[in-house]
Amino acid sequence: MPGVAGCCQPAFSKWSLSAFAALLTGIRLEHMTKSLPAVAVAAAVLATATGAGTASAVSGTTRPNVQSILNRTVSEGVPSVVAEIRDGDARWFGAAGASDTSTGRKRQPHERFRVGSTSKVFTAVVVLQLAAEGKLSLDDTVDKWLPGLVTGVGPNTHDGRYITIRQLLNHTSGVYNYLDDEELFSKGKEDAWFVHRYDSYTPEQLVKVAMSHERRDAPGVRFWYSNTNYFLAGMIAERASGGSLSEEMDRRIFHPLRLTESYLPRAEAKIRGHHTRHYSVLFSQNPQAPVYDATEMNQSFAWAAGGVVSSTGDLHRFFSALLGGHLLPAAQQQEMFTMTDTQSWIPGTHYGLGVFSQDLPCGVKVWGGGGATYGSWSYAMGTRDGKHMLVTQMSADWVGLGAFFEMLTAEFCPAST
Repeated sequence: MPGVAGCCQPAFSKWSLSAFAALLTGIRLEHMTKSLPAVAVAAAVLATATGAGTASAVSGTTRPNVQSILNRTVSEGVPSVVAEIRDGDARWFGAAGASDTSTGRKRQPHERFRVGSTSKVFTAVVVLQLAAEGKLSLDDTVDKWLPGLVTGVGPNTHDGRYITIRQLLNHTSGVYNYLDDEELFSKGKEDAWFVHRYDSYTPEQLVKVAMSHERRDAPGVRFWYSNTNYFLAGMIAERASGGSLSEEMDRRIFHPLRLTESYLPRAEAKIRGHHTRHYSVLFSQNPQAPVYDATEMNQSFAWAAGGVVSSTGDLHRFFSALLGGHLLPAAQQQEMFTMTDTQSWIPGTHYGLGVFSQDLPCGVKVWGGGGATYGSWSYAMGTRDGKHMLVTQMSADWVGLGAFFEMLTAEFCPAST
């Protein structure tokens, strides 16, 4: 596939790549600062290709500060970025850049995109609903449901007899993240991506990759972000429900909430329907790396941990229902929002069961989820009751979290006097 000529030329620091990796692979951010650097780009070329940002309002709502951040983010090299804010009955949608840089097509509401690790929240809801129905317990061990699967080699071996479902969901299981495996990860980088973009993996294959390494820690000791946790949780949900995880998400979440742009593919390479293109540097460390259209690829490697496709509107309805207590009974809601210290994962965060909280500079705390995958960053955060939410997505993977934090601060922090 050719590069995206005239789109953008990324120049990024180690913070950009490590921030992306934090939500895709779970690499811990030991030194990531609150304000991450933006990419340096050929801004004049991009501005000519994409034009100015656009916004639409309901109930007279305006968000000039957020729109300014969107416009600047695109001027600095991101192909496109959108934000949708809902506060009570008021709704605002803003966009900047081109959904498709080859045609100049503008971003629109209802466009689908890959949500990355925001998928973990959907998986956690399915598991917690099964717990509420008595079909499983969060205190069940992995070995009860997947006997003999979680076991390994070496003195610090994995042992599914001592890992609970709760520890999978809050990342305290100590299970190794399969995406940290150098051989596997190398297949998704730079030129190798073109060879392996349609490779398909079963959950069992990827768990086996994780089991070839020693555990990160003993179960229950500390937070270690690992996609393997959510693959195991998804497999357990399938055993307990008797259906596929995709079917359970449809039945329990997508259909009841009328999330018409949301679905969980397994090995489907194309995104269905109207969607934004996903632009990626394919994990190149080269500051002058070319940008490629990575929209079409098999993401079976992400599945229960990062495979969901959705839209800003669907994410609003989902998180508003979840935070508002409409998807889980009180006991399971309390479980989901019992938070764990994330150490140095992303500064200012605490992790529950799939969801996390983020402390803003003004002292306000917001709740929700975020995720990254090839060519897509997304964040969906809001007040604890879900009545005030901001959902944003950018079609690039070489930038850090700075623009998201700026938008959240602009929206949720009281203006200084």
